[in-house]
Amino acid sequence: MADSRACLHAHGIASAMTVRPGLSGTLRERLRCPACGALLDFRGEEAACAGGECAARFPVVRGVPVLIDEATSIFSLDDYRSRCEPPPPAVPSRIRRAMPDITRNVNGARNLARFAGLLLERSAAPRVLVVGGRIAGCGMEAVLGHPALEVVETDVSFGPRTALVCDAHRLPFADGSFDGVVAQAVLEHVLDPHRCVAEIHRVLAPGGLVYAETPFMQQVHAGRYDFTRFTLLGHRRLFRHFTEIDSGAACGPGMALAWAYTYFLLSFARGAGSRRALRGVAHLTSFFLKYLDRFLVDRAGALDAASACYFLGGRAEHPLPDRELIALYRGGFGATTALRD
Repeated sequence: MADSRACLHAHGIASAMTVRPGLSGTLRERLRCPACGALLDFRGEEAACAGGECAARFPVVRGVPVLIDEATSIFSLDDYRSRCEPPPPAVPSRIRRAMPDITRNVNGARNLARFAGLLLERSAAPRVLVVGGRIAGCGMEAVLGHPALEVVETDVSFGPRTALVCDAHRLPFADGSFDGVVAQAVLEHVLDPHRCVAEIHRVLAPGGLVYAETPFMQQVHAGRYDFTRFTLLGHRRLFRHFTEIDSGAACGPGMALAWAYTYFLLSFARGAGSRRALRGVAHLTSFFLKYLDRFLVDRAGALDAASACYFLGGRAEHPLPDRELIALYRGGFGATTALRD
């Protein structure tokens, strides 16, 4: 969920990146009914499926289409229809804003700059889908700030950058609609990450690129909407239908240790007040650990203890065989000790 992405997202995004862009005419033409895949007919505050048998209807709330198939999603259209106005983003308290942050994404900005550069090598005007883009993610300036990139930001909730509400299990776009897809701190919050990655593969054009960051060593940070974690190798298997360009740790073991220590202290809390106090103590006494990740994040041992991992790859027609997957392990355990340990 959007609020949980603070685990990978930097604070203080430039004000120019807080304005939600709308859907261009080209992207509207590529929208499809999430229930049956047919064309959509927009009529004022509603989008209707143009398929003969489906007849699904979807609300448009203050200019934001809500394209969710209720039959396959845990979200209900009525939850969105009842909102006459999208709620403003939550503002942390003054005390919480003054607390040092224990989060640091070391490699995100570098990786996304490379992602944007590779897209521009392939196309003069690449189209990019952001899955889980209610707010701007860490390092997204390279993507959102480039005038040649046409970006559409989607999420399951309204937010300052949500141009379209949709569920990643059923992306409401035609096949091959995008040149690139970004999914930062999203796949731990979906019920079926393999289904969502299959959807990413479907909406990418041949040769299209994906960039994803997903937690490994992180505690629960979205309550009931937090489901899955991935090792670096598990993350690679999740994207087995893509050729790898780069992968590694996005957030290192220092951040992972600070999170573990914070949640250890929070386990003693008996109420909201004590929870806030313990969180403050934890942040004040562990924030410095994240700075060690600058020196650790690319080491072999850090891959086995990273707070989050990343994958940058290209759309492939055939999956990576599991025997080849195992050979890609490059963490701190040697080949002779891996089976024993």
